[in-house]
Amino acid sequence: MAKGHRSQIKRERNAQKDTRPSAKLSYARVSVQKACFVLDAIRGKDVKTALAILAYSPRYASSVIEKLLKSAIANAENNNGLDADNLYIAECYANKGPTMKRVRPRAQGRAYRIEKRMSHITIVLDER
Repeated sequence: MAKGHRSQIKRERNAQKDTRPSAKLSYARVSVQKACFVLDAIRGKDVKTALAILAYSPRYASSVIEKLLKSAIANAENNNGLDADNLYIAECYANKGPTMKRVRPRAQGRAYRIEKRMSHITIVLDER
């Protein structure tokens, strides 16, 4: 088969695929900046410590990220057969999603734009 054949390219791409357990939340109704405050607090921590941090964090994004982390732990146990006690957060990041644009009426017939930002949040776990 030729080197540039479609099936050969797909085979090579699948061989390089990341096998670490992960979970992704798309279109989360929280801005990237606000999500990153919470993600920075749990990056590199083991999952028990991260869940404790998220449970007592007062930010809205922490409840969303807590559900996502529990989903990633369940993926690690069921799909990869890993033990939850040995897991830690290898990567966690938030990417920019689409922005809903709304209009707020203001004085003298003007209109101000309100931007309701969304983000795509990803958590990748690994075993120690």
